[in-house]
Amino acid sequence: MRFFKTSVLLLLMSSLLLLAPSSCKMAGGGDAVTPNVPNTLVSSTLIGQFTTDQLRSRFTGTNVAFQLFIRYPISVYRITYTTTNTDGKSITASGALLIPTVNAGTSVPMLSIQHGTITSDDGAPSNYQSGSEAYTFGSVFASQGYIIAAPDYIGYGASKNVPHTYEHRSGLATASLDMLRAARQVLTSQNANWDKRLMIAGYSEGGYATLALQKKIEEETGSEFNLVASSCGAGAYDKPAFMKQILNNTTSTDPSISRLYLWVLLTYDRIYNLNRPATYYFKEPYATRIAASGYTANLGGLSFNQVVTDSFKQAINNGTDTDFLKAVQDNDIHDWKPRTNTRLYHGDADDTVLFLNSQNAYDAMRARGATNVQLIRLSGANHATGILGYITGTYDFFNSLQ
Repeated sequence: MRFFKTSVLLLLMSSLLLLAPSSCKMAGGGDAVTPNVPNTLVSSTLIGQFTTDQLRSRFTGTNVAFQLFIRYPISVYRITYTTTNTDGKSITASGALLIPTVNAGTSVPMLSIQHGTITSDDGAPSNYQSGSEAYTFGSVFASQGYIIAAPDYIGYGASKNVPHTYEHRSGLATASLDMLRAARQVLTSQNANWDKRLMIAGYSEGGYATLALQKKIEEETGSEFNLVASSCGAGAYDKPAFMKQILNNTTSTDPSISRLYLWVLLTYDRIYNLNRPATYYFKEPYATRIAASGYTANLGGLSFNQVVTDSFKQAINNGTDTDFLKAVQDNDIHDWKPRTNTRLYHGDADDTVLFLNSQNAYDAMRARGATNVQLIRLSGANHATGILGYITGTYDFFNSLQ
């Protein structure tokens, strides 16, 4: 759920790319589908076409190793498309589409990357700003031979003037799915060399968004997409169990972590029209601070369970706050049977998104007979250090399907 600086991600990516043979990117053909679905594309604007020399020039100093992995020129587009906001109304959203210029006769898969938590619109993929994930390692992925679809989500890019649907199952999945539909329209219009296979991946909020997207694709879209693999890292999949854990137990006192839990609570209060005063949820002086500043409020370096009221905790624990419990349950995605090959990566020392989320999801899915789901326990890894194991493991996973 935390946003990590690009420099850290670049160092991690330099390690993982060493593990990626070119055969991973040269895709076999998938069955084409002609889905009968509404067109979502509003516009497609070319941001730029970048030669391999231009791409290599982005990486200097400690990141110079990236130059070795630039293979194809790429074209980058800003896509706007229609989707549905949490109020049921149509809204224009956006994302980035990165298309490699591959050799004649070569077709490649599409990889939908759901980004982790960002707190500024500068990090939105469609802005493609220097230093952003899409501009740096997203471009390396594309240059290696992946078509990259990167949704902004609602609340960033074209929809930056409305609140972000933070950790909201339907909001994230719907925006990501409609981005894929818009990307497909662009690829079709340009006769791009897409082999019709789709892979999806994401870490932290992106991990949750990826599993939510997978569930939506599998349960609602029939044969519209040829989804072949899903790699989810450190997502908060078991919302009810995770919520009770952070309400009743001391967790991290890092203010940046507590604010994430606060952000989720405020998002659910808004989206489900609970509209309660801050004093219902929070003790003073934190209630006043939160009412004024939202999820950016200063929580004084306390564990999240120390700022919530005893009455709210009691109402959750004894089940009397049915409205809030229903909201949390509506965002639970841990207990279902995936059809797609799925891996759940998670550090067992994660103090931001607790490991129980992936363990509970794995146990529930296996109990339903999902033998195609694997849990990859990253021993000793926390939310930050788990990224390396997730990325390298994801590449190994995708390579194994070739």
